Amino acid sequence: MAKKNEPMDPLAAHPEAVGLRPVRAGNGFEEALEQILQVVRLGLVADGERLPAERELADRLRISRVTLREVLKVLQDQGLLESRRGRYGGTFVRPRPGAPAGGAGQELRRRVAGVDIEDVLRFREVLEVGAAGLCAADGLDGERAERLRSALAATHDAPLAEYRRLDTLFHLTLAELSGSATLTAQYAAVRASVNDLLDCIPLLVRNLEHSQRQHTALAEAVLDQDADAAREIAREHCGGTAALLRGFLT
Repeated sequence: MAKKNEPMDPLAAHPEAVGLRPVRAGNGFEEALEQILQVVRLGLVADGERLPAERELADRLRISRVTLREVLKVLQDQGLLESRRGRYGGTFVRPRPGAPAGGAGQELRRRVAGVDIEDVLRFREVLEVGAAGLCAADGLDGERAERLRSALAATHDAPLAEYRRLDTLFHLTLAELSGSATLTAQYAAVRASVNDLLDCIPLLVRNLEHSQRQHTALAEAVLDQDADAAREIAREHCGGTAALLRGFLT
């Protein structure tokens, strides 16, 4: 029972309505961000109300407090949450004014209108997982292996403004190395759709660092000819991107 004048914890009062669930180990940051964004965007915590305490959120999501704070910081930077100090402080949902005509919110809605996000994400995963498996199963010779290593190195050295382009080239290189011209053409098309969606959400340094680790693990699995590992890493990598896009855009 909350004390008089002490803000209620809306999620604690209705835990069955929240839908927060433990995240998978591979994409903890992205999936936690997706879930908390969903809670905010669905209005499960009203404007001006407080989110549960960090310890409770971390326990529900089964992530570290450090990861949770990074998630909350992203949402604060996006103007969705605010942190307040003091006895009744905590993390609160900021009131959301209507987007002005011609503003960023209107542009985002225009760009994603008519796009079946789930279809795009599923097709992307099928192609990337397939390409990774084919490359690993077939093995890459010296020149082809060097192409993959070079594409990976370019993403590691990329400035933030160039990251998305070089990330696309890394994945497109993997598709080309699969040896299927049809797969490569289909991947280029779906990746264009994915990039349109990605352009509607912020570049998050924590996510990019995580993606880089996955890129490295994926390239190593392919070069080691471990097809099962390559497919699983590619699937997990696609899942992280999907979680972010669902969180911000749906």
